[in-house]
Amino acid sequence: MMDQKVRFGLVGAGAIAQSYAQAFQNCESGRVVAVADVREDAARALAEGLGCQSYDSYQTMARKAKLDAVIVCTPPVTHAEICQYFLERLTHVLCEKPFTIDVKSARRLVDIAARVGVKLTMGSKFRYVDDVIRARSIVMSGILGEIILFENAFTARVDMSSRWNSNAAISGGGVLIDNGSHAVDLMRYFLGPLAHVQVVEGKRVQALPVEETVRIFVHSASGVMGSIDLSWSLNKELDSYLNIYGSRGTIAIGWKESKYRQSSSSDWIAFGKGYDKVQAFRSQINNFARAILGKEMLLITAEDALASVEAIEAAYNSLRRVHWTAVRRGFPRAARTNGHPATLAAAR
Repeated sequence: MMDQKVRFGLVGAGAIAQSYAQAFQNCESGRVVAVADVREDAARALAEGLGCQSYDSYQTMARKAKLDAVIVCTPPVTHAEICQYFLERLTHVLCEKPFTIDVKSARRLVDIAARVGVKLTMGSKFRYVDDVIRARSIVMSGILGEIILFENAFTARVDMSSRWNSNAAISGGGVLIDNGSHAVDLMRYFLGPLAHVQVVEGKRVQALPVEETVRIFVHSASGVMGSIDLSWSLNKELDSYLNIYGSRGTIAIGWKESKYRQSSSSDWIAFGKGYDKVQAFRSQINNFARAILGKEMLLITAEDALASVEAIEAAYNSLRRVHWTAVRRGFPRAARTNGHPATLAAAR
């Protein structure tokens, strides 16, 4: 394999698998040799576009195809079982986010991968965006001073009423696990381990059985404060999805442009051209493949994947236990809206 491209199998032929298929075009380190999906027509259609074989189950694909690695693109509730199956067959695994829906299963996968000696990573595309990688270098250089505040927003108006993402039995939750997996991984990338988290839920305007808008408050172990907004029901109409504020400057990572400014100057300095989805997916594949070949280190380790699940599980625990302190200024003592106090509240 050292002189060849890594041979990949895709497990699942849905929307995220389509993104990977696009990224495999002109991919220098890997190629898709098989696609598996219980929906045979979907698997066949994706495989035809990739010029490879299709299968009606991942077990059949594992038995019949010569695979070095797989990318798991199925709904989250299936991740643990599928990943464990391939790890125990000594097949390297890239699992889409969220890695798993609970810490126990995530830790089991990490332990198995370490025991059998195969690569295990989580798909988290924003970590591979060129602008994000450059921004981290700028932050780490110290030119922005001491980092004080991290702000992230992934918000968009999307009708989730008929999508599996809003079915907790399949997805593990709502927008918190869906978009939050990206958010906490990004925060850890810039700031290191996370120490405390608190989550507040907004209105459910789509009448979904899961949370559709949340705000996450985070403290990193180094004392940096973070604020993360996630929503399927509103669009904040922001040019940047990530802003980091330091004692001597600010950096903004945007959809179309990324820039930073030091407090000693009035000029913003552009350093990136924004978010390129195909580039991010392709860089993720290449990093995984090169790690398998022993040519470079994984950007997202198995331990990073576990830490993401730990942060999201802590966030859900916070969401269920959030404590509000009423502001008593003549308002009705029991005034509440949608299960939340109608007054402003102190989180702790």
